[in-house]
Amino acid sequence: MKVAVLDIKGKETGRKVDLSDNVFAIEPNNHAIYLDVKQYLAHQRQGTHKAKERGEISGSTRKIKKQKGTGTARAGSIKSPIFRGGGRIFGPRPKDYTQKLNKNVKRLARKSALSLKTKEQSIMVVEDFDFDAPKTKDFVQILKSLGLQDKKSLFVLGDSNNGVYLSSRNLADSEVITNTELSTYKILNANNIVLLEGSLEGIETNLNK
Repeated sequence: MKVAVLDIKGKETGRKVDLSDNVFAIEPNNHAIYLDVKQYLAHQRQGTHKAKERGEISGSTRKIKKQKGTGTARAGSIKSPIFRGGGRIFGPRPKDYTQKLNKNVKRLARKSALSLKTKEQSIMVVEDFDFDAPKTKDFVQILKSLGLQDKKSLFVLGDSNNGVYLSSRNLADSEVITNTELSTYKILNANNIVLLEGSLEGIETNLNK
């Protein structure tokens, strides 16, 4: 599949690149996408939630009143969950939310997501660029030239580029990653994917293993 290469002003450079049909034009597997996104979101959870139970509350363990004859329910300790300040019954405990997913399923999910974006014509290829110094206004100008100023965009670089990353960091609707950080969730969460020329070889190599 041939795709025109744009410059940072949004103009065609006259060159075209060949995107692998095995990555950008497969029949999307919705279940693989679901599994990969579910795993990604699960891994964002810290799992550090914790409430103190009866045995962890500081306080006396003496019996606060006699067993019988009070006319009320028996009570053994001020730390009882039925009292204010007592322990919590069946409270949350730390939990590991990580999930296992086979590498082949993850690759299939990412290829499916890229194929969906290709069908939606939401992927563009831009020639590699850099900034002399990090400037957000320069990155905003590129977004305007590409028609992405009001859309959630994902820029995929071939190698880490501190100038481009720092220039985009203050923009809520734009994210800059390298091809090794590409995930199904990030692909689907963006309205438009901007692939820099230098990232294409890495993407196709990683997903065709």
